[in-house]
Amino acid sequence: MVVAGVTNVQAAPASGGPGYHYYEIGDIKAPRPARTQPAMLLMGGGDWVPEAFHWWVERAGHGRVVILRASGDDNMQKELYNDIGGVTAVQTLVFEDRKAADDPKVLQMVRDADAIFLAGGDQARYVRFWQGTELNKLLDAHVRAGKPIGGTSAGLAVLGHHAYGALDGGSVDSATALADPMGSEITLAEGFLAMPYLSKVVTDTHFARRDRLGRLITFVARAAQASGSNEVVGLGVDEDAVLCVEADGRGRVYALGDGYAWLVMPRHAPERMVAGQPLDYSAVPVTGVGKHSVLHLDGFKVDNPAFTAVAHVKNGHLQLLPH
Repeated sequence: MVVAGVTNVQAAPASGGPGYHYYEIGDIKAPRPARTQPAMLLMGGGDWVPEAFHWWVERAGHGRVVILRASGDDNMQKELYNDIGGVTAVQTLVFEDRKAADDPKVLQMVRDADAIFLAGGDQARYVRFWQGTELNKLLDAHVRAGKPIGGTSAGLAVLGHHAYGALDGGSVDSATALADPMGSEITLAEGFLAMPYLSKVVTDTHFARRDRLGRLITFVARAAQASGSNEVVGLGVDEDAVLCVEADGRGRVYALGDGYAWLVMPRHAPERMVAGQPLDYSAVPVTGVGKHSVLHLDGFKVDNPAFTAVAHVKNGHLQLLPH
């Protein structure tokens, strides 16, 4: 289906209200051409994968997309409208503080959205600006209403029930996390959003390029301890890769190169996780979800995995061995 989204349509100048900036492009009043469908677009950061976004736009009924961010401007909405196309309009809300998340105009835009996309940036700002607000409730209501949601980089990081909030002002690396898994650099926000199939999941991004397997294993260990359950699962997505999740929980990877989604599923407690001491965590299964794989998020099974491996952490040092 080809609908609005004509190349080089110009965005409206920035406007806004207390605590936010607002941009728009396209025909805001145009009716949605088709019905919406539940879907999640989980993007690891980097460049857009057009095939994945075409999939997502179709599930948005080719209607109106609202982009939420806490930094930046309207570049993403221009790319979505002009380069991806197939949507009636795109609106962007850039939050500057918490009060905007309870603003009636902001809430109405989000309420009326056919699809919502969380941009990259600093996920700590999302947690501080949105958690416990009316906007927070509307994001969950949007998904319950059978409408698609997506996120990239920081926007993906907050979609898991156990979300790395980066609330210490930085972005912890794997070496630091493994050296002290109970350290103050590891800040998890619990239950910020309620996404389908992600109630036991910690998400992570820019995965292979930034060597984040060690920190995700640590996040999973911390989240499992906090929840009192060894059922917590880690889900990392590479740059330039997207995991597209259908309504039934089936996920497929689209990537510009050989990117993967990484499934980390220990199902057991670490041998040592003590404040001020390095992590010991043996036999952690790691499964790669590639372009020819299918990830079933309803049970965390992978058909045709791209690879299977086992991670062993001893005295804070990670070794990943083929399985």
